[in-house]
Amino acid sequence: MLTHPSLDQLKELRLDGMAEAFGELETQDGTTSLSHGEWLALLIDRELASRATKRFKTRMRMAKLRHGQAVAEDVDYRTRRNLDKALFQQLLTGKWIKDRRNLMITGPCGVGKTWLACALAQKACRDNITVLYKRLPRLFDELELAHGDGRFPRLFRSLTKTDLLILDDWGPDRLNASQRRDLMEIVEDRYGAGSTLITSQLPVDTWHEVIGEPTFADAILDRLVHNAYRLDLDGPSMRKMKGKEEIKTVDENTVN
Repeated sequence: MLTHPSLDQLKELRLDGMAEAFGELETQDGTTSLSHGEWLALLIDRELASRATKRFKTRMRMAKLRHGQAVAEDVDYRTRRNLDKALFQQLLTGKWIKDRRNLMITGPCGVGKTWLACALAQKACRDNITVLYKRLPRLFDELELAHGDGRFPRLFRSLTKTDLLILDDWGPDRLNASQRRDLMEIVEDRYGAGSTLITSQLPVDTWHEVIGEPTFADAILDRLVHNAYRLDLDGPSMRKMKGKEEIKTVDENTVN
């Protein structure tokens, strides 16, 4: 068989998955008994898998998640933090994103809000959904600079066109006039067009005060909260618990 020319042609066509599978099949015992159709099916399956992996890596890179290693399979349901397992597993299906609904995750510092948000985002990336993570205090700084240097339209499009926008660490500082206007424009353009996930140490019923101006607060929260799922977490800091476990492990290993 013209192994090398075929591989070169596959690579020239950017069919890297097929090229890799072609090379492997050439060296495996028993593949000579495969029909042409079976051989082609294996090459096509590998190419589809390769392209799906590349798309996933691209989505993850564009998402810029704070916890890129967070995955649904590692979610801790045993620790007492008021995590509704049934609801969270429902959220993992991604239907809420397809329905363009929102999600509010609230709870004290260290309880795992951001990690859970990133686990949901990673699953969304696997499901061919575009995601963008922004820590809200830094986003407001970024928006302020963008107004001055001409980058605002591009930044605004990235915030409004993504399927899932994660706004991490809402509050506690009260918004100023410029921040209120920017947030209003973002949620207005996203309303009915995409899903927004917000994490906060503050209960949702205090967000009105954080926004400040009542008219803006009513309009923003109406678009964010009325169709949103909620995960109201409570309990000890997961970081502190993990730290204690690591110290205990080190002590035990030292003794042994």
